[in-house]
Amino acid sequence: MLGIYENDTLIREYQSDLKASEFIPEILQNLLKEFEFKRLVYANGPGSYMGIKISYISLKTLSIVKEIPLFALSAFELNHFKPIRANKHFCFVYERGEIILKQAAEGEFFLPSNLKEVCLKEDNLPFYFLDVI
Repeated sequence: MLGIYENDTLIREYQSDLKASEFIPEILQNLLKEFEFKRLVYANGPGSYMGIKISYISLKTLSIVKEIPLFALSAFELNHFKPIRANKHFCFVYERGEIILKQAAEGEFFLPSNLKEVCLKEDNLPFYFLDVI
């Protein structure tokens, strides 16, 4: 999912079933022809490690090249803190301020109608939850 916001309000939404590595470069190339971005925001995790990496690398590169600030937010803010699929059998679950892995039904994602509804963080590094092996 990708959203375009004007004055913090969602004005356009894009969704794709393609992998992040296919969707993000194509959509960003098209959007850069139409919009002048003032800031970039991405969900830095938890979730698909590859999706997080591709999103971060793409947006961080754009941030550096175009001198646009990059912010992050928790993926849990985009599904009302419901479980997020980790793999075939487990989900990342937010319980009592901690994230654990357990079997659960995953929640549905959405884009907030207004960016004032979420907590944007200047610390925009990916959050992978599990240490890299």
